[in-house]
Amino acid sequence: MKRKTMTAFAALGLLPAILTASPARAAGPTAAQLLAKVSSCTVASHGKYATDDGEASTVNICKKGSAFFWKADMDIDCDGVRTSNCNENTDPWYQDQTSFETSAGRPFQADKTHYFVIPLPSSRFNYSSSGIKPGSVAAIIYNNKVVYAVFADEGPDNIIGEASYATAKALGIDPDPDTGGVDSGVTYIVFPGKVPSPIESNSAIDSKGASAATAFVNS
Repeated sequence: MKRKTMTAFAALGLLPAILTASPARAAGPTAAQLLAKVSSCTVASHGKYATDDGEASTVNICKKGSAFFWKADMDIDCDGVRTSNCNENTDPWYQDQTSFETSAGRPFQADKTHYFVIPLPSSRFNYSSSGIKPGSVAAIIYNNKVVYAVFADEGPDNIIGEASYATAKALGIDPDPDTGGVDSGVTYIVFPGKVPSPIESNSAIDSKGASAATAFVNS
């Protein structure tokens, strides 16, 4: 299976704390409906990404309407709060922080929160100048399943295709940070500026993601 080489970087600051209760999960589009919207690529990146260190660069970041998307593999990000699933013993690349923080000012917990990774800004693509904020929600699709996740960690500026232990598990992908993941077939659709609150709540992520995905499919 594919393996990452490094992922998390120093936390960049506290996301706003929001004390509202998590909304109930909302129904959203099917995997087929979302994939139909991203069947063609208007290239938004200035150069391609590799899915793993040392491999050929073959993946473009594409744009469709206001959304950005890419089709890649999924490596497992276990960075953040140390747990029995995510620690130095289970993950050779483990780091005890994520690039961004929860509403409580702590790193995300990879085996709890559905989150995904975007490469560090570079001449290829700069997520910030493209309107993608920390916590922006995405629809992640694999094997006819859709899981909504938030942007919580950055990866190497030349590698793409990674999400948290919890995201992988929800998609039916082996979440083992050392030997798990999947080599291809994962689609990531990011909805810039659509940030749930609390940022770490999967139910809030589901609600915001379903709403953004529905608007995207109907646009």
